[in-house]
Amino acid sequence: MKSFDELFLQTRVVAILRKVEPSLLCDVLDALYDGGIRLAEITYDHSSKISDETIATQIHTACEYMADRMYIGAGTVTRASQVELTASVGGSFIISPNTDVEIIKLSRKHGLISMPGAMTVSEISTALDAGADYVKLFPASSLGPKFVKAVLAPFSDARLVAVSGVTPENMREYLDAGCVGFGVGSGIVQSALLSKRDFNAISENARRYVDAAR
Repeated sequence: MKSFDELFLQTRVVAILRKVEPSLLCDVLDALYDGGIRLAEITYDHSSKISDETIATQIHTACEYMADRMYIGAGTVTRASQVELTASVGGSFIISPNTDVEIIKLSRKHGLISMPGAMTVSEISTALDAGADYVKLFPASSLGPKFVKAVLAPFSDARLVAVSGVTPENMREYLDAGCVGFGVGSGIVQSALLSKRDFNAISENARRYVDAAR
């Protein structure tokens, strides 16, 4: 399998899986793969209604099931213990909603791709200085492509990933501004489709986003 960087820059989309029933996880992953997705994050539950250990078990299941087909990582990572758990079950990357230097450095220490979230120029700078591989612009819908273009003037080496409010219709604007990729959740894995077990529709959603990102 190609490296994380190669696959990300080829497909440009990380699918965000939040609160997917364990019994549906493998079917969802198959649907995403059929739609061209090669990177998927399984999010930790910040409300703690679902334990970190339960999420780590799902990450482990996904890593084994999609071995040599897809990179699986963790999202909504806000604690060092979640980085440790993700590393222990074979996850490949760590995505956070915020910029936390400890999380970034610990991720790199474990050989995991680091993608912290940032909303300001100062946070982007802090993330890059700490060793982040990518910086997640979150929420991108509040920032927009013009922000991306402005930030890349002084931070030309930053690999920015737009998350929140991304649609197939606006992806080209972000790409033209300089974003290298996107994180997409409910736009692909919609709760209504999960309820109906409509995995073909999930595949089609994935295909729309991957095609629009090319």
